[in-house]
Amino acid sequence: MVGRRTFIRTSVIMGTGLFLDWRGVRAETPKGSPGATAQTAAGKVRGLQIDKVQAFRGIPYGASTAGARRFQPPAKPEPWTGVRDAYELGFRSPLIDSVLVPEWVPLNRREPMGEDCLNLNVWTPGVAAARRPVMVWLHGGGYAAGSPGMVAYDGANLARTHDVVVVGVTHRLNAFGFMYLAELGGERFAEASNAGMRDIIAGLEWVRDNIANFGGDPGNVTIFGQSGGAGKVSTLLGMPAAQGLFHRAVAQSGSAVTSMPAGAATQSAEAFMSRLGLKGNQVDELQKLPMEQLLGALQPRNSGAAAATGAPEGARGGPSTGSGRAGGRGGGGGFAASPVVDGKSLPHDVFNPAASTLSANIPLLIGSTETEVTWNVNTDYTPPSDEAALRERVKRTLRTDDAQAGSVVSLYRKGRPMASHLDLALIIETDASNFRSGTDTQAERKAALGKAPVYMYRFQWYSPVGGGRLRAMHCMDIPFVFENVDLCKTVVGDGKDRYALADKMSSAWVAFARTGNPNHKGLPKWDPFTADRRATMIFNNECRAVTDPYREERLAVAAAQPARQTQ
Repeated sequence: MVGRRTFIRTSVIMGTGLFLDWRGVRAETPKGSPGATAQTAAGKVRGLQIDKVQAFRGIPYGASTAGARRFQPPAKPEPWTGVRDAYELGFRSPLIDSVLVPEWVPLNRREPMGEDCLNLNVWTPGVAAARRPVMVWLHGGGYAAGSPGMVAYDGANLARTHDVVVVGVTHRLNAFGFMYLAELGGERFAEASNAGMRDIIAGLEWVRDNIANFGGDPGNVTIFGQSGGAGKVSTLLGMPAAQGLFHRAVAQSGSAVTSMPAGAATQSAEAFMSRLGLKGNQVDELQKLPMEQLLGALQPRNSGAAAATGAPEGARGGPSTGSGRAGGRGGGGGFAASPVVDGKSLPHDVFNPAASTLSANIPLLIGSTETEVTWNVNTDYTPPSDEAALRERVKRTLRTDDAQAGSVVSLYRKGRPMASHLDLALIIETDASNFRSGTDTQAERKAALGKAPVYMYRFQWYSPVGGGRLRAMHCMDIPFVFENVDLCKTVVGDGKDRYALADKMSSAWVAFARTGNPNHKGLPKWDPFTADRRATMIFNNECRAVTDPYREERLAVAAAQPARQTQ
């Protein structure tokens, strides 16, 4: 195992202009001492004991997806004898790495990637039978990039502080996980659809069958994710095979109101195959190509060396998304990765025209950050020089006329009299994006079912890092939810105010995981969201429960964008 990992870390992947040099990747020495042993259906695993937490990393929940299993639904892992050390992170899915905003770069471990990537990580206070709530994290990166190995996603502090079991699932991404071949590949590829989502379902089946041996309760499972991970959470709400495998859902800064139609997905597959010199009827050949060649086709053709460092993600994205759309649709430049409405694994859009009734009884916690758009490395931080410049920027954002842009600015100025021109521009740009409208739409349509509560939040805490440049950026809430503010100082700084907010947010997420209700003694009373009252918890140094916050602003932006489509 050591030799194999060393080879992958030091090898250079080349193909169709792609050059990814892994020699700069530092292999982390696992910290802690050999810990508890737990039984899984495939064999025994041994974790590391780290400060009163048992950490199990890289546990296989599925077989390798290479060769004949590429693009196909996941299979059970090969069993092993003896005790398998679960000390190191497993492979990531093959991907084009993201260019991160500089503050997030130290938090990306960039662990090796490969097609034997169906593995998961478990953090638990103990393996003895305890029936703790289980919180299953689905990482961001759109459907194209990312992994559960990022420092901010480490579940040890959440497990230790709140006596829960945390699980992070690795699954296939981009073309490897979302190539739709059911209409191109004949009978052999009839089930080659939504492989990445089916991987997650297989991971949840592993939780159902094994988590009791890690001190967790398979009857109390919460799925939670951010950005693309929130899109995955949202999509699972409409997948028949996922029902019964989870009992609560949390969608942070992401949604999946609609998914890709099968016809468009077939065209996307054909376009990708064309980049590889293949026709639509050559799916068998596509399956045989080296992994590196498919990675080469994932990079954009106009960026050269920039693509080698992951610019296709960074140009649009940051640490955990692959697209500016809520839900993170995107494919690293060369492939449009998205769940596909195939009529079987995903029968129809989950939240369009109404919320799916499949998961009507699942409580939902959903929300967004104040300035989602400040995650983008191309964000315009130039302060508008005066009111006229601000109106012109808003006019471009909303694609509206001078009068309506002026009206919107006046409303925002009235509601936020202390905000700078730049702050107003960034907040309006966020409100005009699908990060905000997608989560709002899902909350409205889920609440309309009247079967389970919906809880809405807005994260408004501004980071002091970089002179406050990042503000309440997309992903800024993650360190607080995971109790990882000390691990993420490059993003959140080192101010004392971090701890109280982390305690309030993580306690709310855990209370929701335990009972389906996020209320706890550290917060004001948090009422369920309804389309008329729109109860919302504002997370900041002072947390506030508000009814229909910024109503006039929301309605003004909607009126300026009547044709906006939520995704």
